[in-house]
Amino acid sequence: MSNVTKWMSWEGGVDLVALTSPELQMPNVIVHLGRMVNTPVGNATAGMLFWQPDPQDAPLVFGFVCNDPGAGAYFGPQIFAGTPFENAPVLPAEIDIQINETSARATCTTGGYTFEMEMSDFSEPYLINRTPAAMPPFYQQGVEIHARKVSLKINGDPLSIIIPPVGISGGPASVVSPNGVYAR
Repeated sequence: MSNVTKWMSWEGGVDLVALTSPELQMPNVIVHLGRMVNTPVGNATAGMLFWQPDPQDAPLVFGFVCNDPGAGAYFGPQIFAGTPFENAPVLPAEIDIQINETSARATCTTGGYTFEMEMSDFSEPYLINRTPAAMPPFYQQGVEIHARKVSLKINGDPLSIIIPPVGISGGPASVVSPNGVYAR
């Protein structure tokens, strides 16, 4: 039996995977943030962003967002190896996440873009225990709360989004995750 050496855990997570058009084959918006993310190399406010308004053009925002470059550099090669995020850059960011019983608000500013997300209409909390798949290629455990109502603004402009029933993690595409762990 081998030891688990590639892991990350978090507190205060918010996750959204969405599309801005029903014609799109793949999500073109990902907002995946944690109020505190722990890794073997450090702890920081962190997450990942993907924003590609035109699927024919390069994404406007793509990478791990983190206020600690060392912790941010851990995510791609250690956790997301074998995915499109394996070599994603680390983008310096300011992240603020506020979660209470009825709503969650997250703001992330990086590279001239400000993402503002609000979530509400929560399900009851439930435990997850997902095994590795093609995406994502790691074990997932934790607590999730499905957010059935989500709004997103980019640079102050409301974005019309379509939230698929299942996100890239294998669960709902819009959740608050009070705590959890990814491990390989």
